[in-house]
Amino acid sequence: MERIFAEPDLSGPRLREPKFAPDGRTLTYLRGKPEDKNQLDLWAFDIRSGKHRLLVDSRVFIEGTEKLSAEEAARRERQRTANLRGILSYEFSAAGRHLLVPINGDLYVYDMKAGTHPVTRLTTTAAYETDARFSPQGNYVSFIRDQDLYVIELKSKQERALTTDGEGVIHNGEAEFVAQEEMNRDTGYWWSPDERHIAYARVDESRVPEIERLEIDARTARVVKQRYPAAGSENARVELQLVEVSSGARKSLEPAVPEDSYLARVDWLPNAREVAIQRQTRDQRQLDLIKIDIATAEQRTLLTERSDHWVELNDDLRFLERQAAFIWSSRRSGYKHLYLYDLDGKLIRPLTSGPWMVVGDGEETGLVAVDEARSKVFFTANKETPLERNLYSASLRTQEPTAPQRLTTEPGWHKAVLNAQGDAYLDLWSSTTHPPSASIHSIDNHRMNWVSRNELGPSHPYFEFKSAHIQGEFGAINAADGQALHYQLLKPANMEAGKRYPVVIDTYGGPHFQYVRNDWMGGARAIQGYFRQVLAQNGFVVFSLDNRGSGFRGEAFESVVKGGLGNVELEDQLTGASFLKSLTYVDPDRIGIMGWSYGGYMTLLALSHPSHVFKAGIAGAPVSDWALYDTHYSERYLGLPSANAKGYADSAVFTHLDQFSGELLLVHGMADDNVLFTNSTAVMKALQDAGKHFELMTYPGGKHGLIRIPDTGRHYYEMVLQFFKEKLEANSTPAHSP
Repeated sequence: MERIFAEPDLSGPRLREPKFAPDGRTLTYLRGKPEDKNQLDLWAFDIRSGKHRLLVDSRVFIEGTEKLSAEEAARRERQRTANLRGILSYEFSAAGRHLLVPINGDLYVYDMKAGTHPVTRLTTTAAYETDARFSPQGNYVSFIRDQDLYVIELKSKQERALTTDGEGVIHNGEAEFVAQEEMNRDTGYWWSPDERHIAYARVDESRVPEIERLEIDARTARVVKQRYPAAGSENARVELQLVEVSSGARKSLEPAVPEDSYLARVDWLPNAREVAIQRQTRDQRQLDLIKIDIATAEQRTLLTERSDHWVELNDDLRFLERQAAFIWSSRRSGYKHLYLYDLDGKLIRPLTSGPWMVVGDGEETGLVAVDEARSKVFFTANKETPLERNLYSASLRTQEPTAPQRLTTEPGWHKAVLNAQGDAYLDLWSSTTHPPSASIHSIDNHRMNWVSRNELGPSHPYFEFKSAHIQGEFGAINAADGQALHYQLLKPANMEAGKRYPVVIDTYGGPHFQYVRNDWMGGARAIQGYFRQVLAQNGFVVFSLDNRGSGFRGEAFESVVKGGLGNVELEDQLTGASFLKSLTYVDPDRIGIMGWSYGGYMTLLALSHPSHVFKAGIAGAPVSDWALYDTHYSERYLGLPSANAKGYADSAVFTHLDQFSGELLLVHGMADDNVLFTNSTAVMKALQDAGKHFELMTYPGGKHGLIRIPDTGRHYYEMVLQFFKEKLEANSTPAHSP
């Protein structure tokens, strides 16, 4: 377990945030230090010479411990990067000569053509600058400081505040809590292409209920007042405003976002005279794409998506520059596909079609790039199997949307970055047998150069464990409605004929998530993948199944949870448990289950099911009552509590705790601002009142992502292993586990 969290990274060199320079000659990326994999530096790869060089060493600019503002710490929690330090983001200028690099709360510019002193510091304030970026033509740098929007004119180095009323409940240019946590929008301002204007969100949190919660650290406790929009309560008021950069003149684009609606996305049209917003209704059953004339504030709805359950937000919108048209994705066919529209909102043609999804890695967009010169659109999809992602291209003039051209060839999980010239792409690929690699290919899929081959040879960090590695097996079983449920199964090390082994089911189970995939150790969740190896080396059968309601399988598969959470998901996990019981090497009386967040919720439901299938479970940071969770998530699936009281009650774990049995380890961070600690304290009280025994582990100062932090993460997984060894009586001796 110690080795999982130690250096160097067991997965080998890992490229983060890779970007092509505008001229296509250089690839930049972030990489952890060999002696500290979570401390990220900025690197460059020369595509012609094949050489890597360090551009910015983050430790030069950080003395001692990095100090984050409260806003930046919260932002990193929302972005799931709280375990990282150093350089977490950067950006090229339009011309490609300069890189904007935020480090430790200040902003720096790196000159790619400079000699001995390539780095210039832009800010020196005690305040923390966040969400920094170049303007589209590279004349300004913009950022958020103390809840206001600022710009620096690079030629004169003059800094100006474009808003001045940000304080208390007013935030200018920032994304509100639910936008960051649930809507995958972590910015609140958008430059016009001509750099004359910035559209920005003015967020007023005054009507959001203010909760008081304790954040308990090792030696101190403090009361934190947090504006938390729990299901059924008021959301923040978000007003879209426009500021002219030269004069600072501001005006409202209201009523672009009326009461009880969400400002989901903002995009500028290439003409810089119109801005497009995606506006979602409070019930999330309708999404409007609205075009606004910034001179007159006149609005026109280009198209509307409706659904009986919920409409997904759209990250695949692209306005074309050579054609009066835009690309839009929709699930109207039952699967997410790309469509071409004219600027009046009239459908020109579908670009993709079929019983598969245009989808990226997790919640990311599947649309990779558009090459108008060649009339091509590039995207990733799960066309061949839900377990994989591949890169495809299609013509903007296609008459065969069901037959895109596949570009990547190796089986597994591909993520692609296209260069600006449209003639090459970076392929980030892994599979269950190959750690993450990176290679540059021509558009006809000829490999031009390896950036990181990362083969499992003697010099690879995982090589010493290779001989004991247990290869997972994929399979599928049928749900009650006949839909396929994909699973991955690891058998115990050193299996003996006739012996029955205990099982650990590792689950998440919630929407917009996929556990079972043909990649290396779960991709970004590799820690969990390595822990599954540890469990198998310690004599456990390890099983994961993507139940109905989980992500990227189409509307029929995903929407079954509408109106009530936990029911169908648990039914499918029980189907998985029945399958396990049919295996001759599984002990049907020693089945455990574990999960974090939604997976913790699933664990509590599993131990409270009257079948009593599960002997032991670990519930990490569980939601126990969806009325305690935020508006945008809970209401998407359950509606308003006032309109679906039964759905909320049936979905809460308390309704089922009278059937609770088995051994439970309940785990929660004592400073969790996402799934509030209240969720677990309520479970503690209910189990105590019912006379039910359980074990408890709380982490002082721990946030929702504590299992990714080296100290708390290692402690958590060591505890999990020991718990299952004791409760499921595993007694196999590991061969050689990581």
